[in-house]
Amino acid sequence: MKSSVAVEVRYAETDQMGVVHHRHYLTWFELARTHWMRDVGFSYTELEAQGLLFPVTDVAVRYRRPARYEDRLDIEVALAGLGSSRMSFTYRVLRAGELLTEGTTRHAACDTQLRLLRMERSFPDLYARLRRSLEVPPSDPSG
Repeated sequence: MKSSVAVEVRYAETDQMGVVHHRHYLTWFELARTHWMRDVGFSYTELEAQGLLFPVTDVAVRYRRPARYEDRLDIEVALAGLGSSRMSFTYRVLRAGELLTEGTTRHAACDTQLRLLRMERSFPDLYARLRRSLEVPPSDPSG
């Protein structure tokens, strides 16, 4: 399942060169991911109240083209990988359909003491919904 959120680049998000500073992409990734999680049926606030945290363990970003002040962007996100204690997301930042930036984040499923949790045991409903939402690449029709 893919999800998308729209943002408009604010002046404060640009640097001296007039392009979006790289740190803001991670904020947009998080925004898209939290909207995606709500679309699946859970909010981070609910999950954290139940003792489940998803700290970021790895980030990769590839900047292809710059975004600029007042650009209207679509941030796409999909769950790309799911294990019992980890998950990963892919992101695409688009301007009028043109790919500007793509990235991935990896997350651990942890309790409030940052100990790994097995989601299928501790949060079976969430885990089942995540499994159903996993973005699976289309199979090769040539076999």
